[in-house]
Amino acid sequence: MIETLLQAILEQIDQPKKDIEHNLRALLNEAVEKLDLVSKQEIERQHLALQQAHQRMTQLQQQMQILESKIQNKN
Repeated sequence: MIETLLQAILEQIDQPKKDIEHNLRALLNEAVEKLDLVSKQEIERQHLALQQAHQRMTQLQQQMQILESKIQNKN
């Protein structure tokens, strides 16, 4: 009987802790969702796209310089 009573008391003590933890998690999740965050994967994808765009721009600048040289040599 004492064991049953002790178990019931422990369950009653544990329940508010679980409720508080559940509510805090919900509040934190809601707060994080409102933030304007970007995942690490998205940052890496954007970084790769920027590198590729930079490489392509460098190639186009080189081609433009070659074409300008050809035009100047014709004149």
